[in-house]
Amino acid sequence: MIRFKLAELIEKKQFKESRRITVQEVAEASGVNRMTLSKILNHKGYSTGTDILDKLCVYFDCKIEELVEYVAE
Repeated sequence: MIRFKLAELIEKKQFKESRRITVQEVAEASGVNRMTLSKILNHKGYSTGTDILDKLCVYFDCKIEELVEYVAE
């Protein structure tokens, strides 16, 4: 199963910038729908397209392996 590490990236960005970052802020800045972000954060096994992954990598300035990981079931 693919697991998203979105929550960890948000926490890391909050710490780095010393401020709270909301899902709405991530949505507006990345161009990813807020509902899509919510599903990624809250639904185990959620599937999304590479365009979304690309937008999130750009927003967080990260590599794909920092955003997703494979977890054996």
